[in-house]
Amino acid sequence: MDRDLRDKVVLITGGAEGLGLTIADVYLQRGAKAVGLLDINANNGTAAANTLNKKYGQNKAAFFKCDVTSDLEDVFKRVIDTYKYVDVLVNNAGILNDFAVKKTIDINVTALIEWSLKFWEHMRKDKGGKGGTIINLASIYGYRVDQYLPVYQASKFAVMGFTKSLGHSYNYERSGVRVYAICPGFTETSLVKEIHVSNEEKFQKDAVNFIKRQLWQKPDAVGRAALETFLKADSGTAWLIEGNKPLLQV
Repeated sequence: MDRDLRDKVVLITGGAEGLGLTIADVYLQRGAKAVGLLDINANNGTAAANTLNKKYGQNKAAFFKCDVTSDLEDVFKRVIDTYKYVDVLVNNAGILNDFAVKKTIDINVTALIEWSLKFWEHMRKDKGGKGGTIINLASIYGYRVDQYLPVYQASKFAVMGFTKSLGHSYNYERSGVRVYAICPGFTETSLVKEIHVSNEEKFQKDAVNFIKRQLWQKPDAVGRAALETFLKADSGTAWLIEGNKPLLQV
């Protein structure tokens, strides 16, 4: 398994800001050939690509406007026309809104599965590909539960089950495609600026107090984890990064 980022083409969903942009920055710094940023927000995506190109050189980053729930086939064609081959897919796009049940499952689960399977087929050595890596952003709530955000937690449990099954050693040995998950703890991004869990005043107050007591970290901690796991993670594994502590396999 090639675990060197040099000369690799990396595609990141939800790449216009937050964890996606942080991972793009870290991977380019490590020597990635190019990074494709996929995001529904065109203004943020264009700005992010421009910032990375100024930092790392012309054509190091490109933005592709994309709704991960509907644009897979069109964006896949555009990406392949641009790069010919994608070595790394980072499924980072996500939503945290327990009031939007269908949208949560559509983005956090269905889209992640569909994008993974599309690029798994693209990368498969037994089908003419060169192998590659698929990284799924799960969560501490992919294996840990509490009384809040049951819809979000269900979606991340699904991500973990899918990752460990597709990434199983049997599938890796026949395909040459590594699939693993990163499980960030509470991280300071726009996704969690204001978590509204309930219209019940007491329950919402309890949730806010609970969230404040958790171990928090900056996006850089997840960027570091994305690099460290790329260098050492086996297919089918999952890795916790919480409170800026060292990585832990879970």
